[in-house]
Amino acid sequence: MGFRCGIVGLPNVGKSTLFNALTQTAAAEAANYPFCTIEPNVGQVAVPDPRLETIARVAGSARIVPTTLAFVDIAGLVRGASRGEGLGNQFLGHIREVDAIVHVLRCFEGSDITHVEGRVDPIADAETVETELMLADLDSLERRVPTLLKKAQGGEKEAKSAARILGETLELLRAGTPARLAAPRDADEARHLAQAQLLTAKPVLYVCNVDEGSAATGNALSAQVAKKAAAEGAASVVVSAAIEAEIVALAPEDRTAFLADLGLAETGLARVIRAGYDLLGLITFFTAGPKEARAWTIKKGTTAPQAAGVIHSDFETKFIRAETVGWEDFVALGGEARAREAGKLRAEGKAYLVQDGDVVHFLHGG
Repeated sequence: MGFRCGIVGLPNVGKSTLFNALTQTAAAEAANYPFCTIEPNVGQVAVPDPRLETIARVAGSARIVPTTLAFVDIAGLVRGASRGEGLGNQFLGHIREVDAIVHVLRCFEGSDITHVEGRVDPIADAETVETELMLADLDSLERRVPTLLKKAQGGEKEAKSAARILGETLELLRAGTPARLAAPRDADEARHLAQAQLLTAKPVLYVCNVDEGSAATGNALSAQVAKKAAAEGAASVVVSAAIEAEIVALAPEDRTAFLADLGLAETGLARVIRAGYDLLGLITFFTAGPKEARAWTIKKGTTAPQAAGVIHSDFETKFIRAETVGWEDFVALGGEARAREAGKLRAEGKAYLVQDGDVVHFLHGG
């Protein structure tokens, strides 16, 4: 099951620098001019989770396999992208293919790196990109809703449901409100809204790219972004892409001391990854044994058979039951066998919703 976060923003805000640090590669060229990244670059990033190493130690696992999240570096949007400016149509198409938007905003001063609009204003930058996404969504719905209304008037049940929610979403967009704030009344309306693949329906994480001195506490510009995010029910994270690029170049054993000198307990990238994970409504379950301990990604509300299917499709179709224990009990009691003896290992059926932190052993037919 793959989940993808698209890194977007205006040119020269630090998107590609952030992507390079995230993936610890130089695959995306970070250059001081617009459109240096034309084709999207995709990197699989391990999701930091200290629980996994603890579980592996208790289980005596020979190998540790973390779960991952994909980040896509998408070239910089500019004003007029919805009309095709600056390769806009291509870029908007790439955004449409991701599950969530990681919006990088420049929150640092400095004349050595040019700004495409000649000023440093992260709120204005956010509004520029959001406006282009809204305009693209408006164009899409203004073409679709009239057709749906005609079908609805003709008595088509599906068209009535679609016309109602998409018509309301169109009005939101016309009022300058993103589609993610639309409120479907039922599962059918939610399905129609999802099928519309609207750009502004995607959840958003604002990443404030600050100077090195502001990495630990943020600054006045990142505070403005945090206020905007809170008002929208979105999330924001403070990161210094320059620092993250330095950390990548260090030996692993030197990174903790480097972070401590800067007043940081962890990398900004760890916060970005976790925030992206939360943004998509994802949770982690674990499998553990002598060969390996592995983390797996699922959506909140996933049933036991569906979770088994993430491991192998046959496990879902031939699901019998799931033997599960919370990771805290697994660790405290010393593994699966002792958890069973203590009555903490549960046998769960097809209706069970897997919880974050569950250590699971799936039983299935041959």
